[in-house]
Amino acid sequence: MDKVEIQKLQDYLRRLYGNAAIRVTARPKLKDSAEVFVGEEFVGIISLDIEDGDRSYAFVQSILDIDLEDDHDD
Repeated sequence: MDKVEIQKLQDYLRRLYGNAAIRVTARPKLKDSAEVFVGEEFVGIISLDIEDGDRSYAFVQSILDIDLEDDHDD
């Protein structure tokens, strides 16, 4: 993925989630994926898939069990 493609993905995610803090960055050694951050927090990977000349993307976000802990005193 080049800089233009990464910028388009970032713009799309910002619009989709209504969050200007989303940042998509190139990976240093891998050209078929990019890292996704919200602010400074790493949240996932976007991978490029090219099949029969069509380009598509997969966004994978891991959710840790500690992220699911309820901090509320309901």
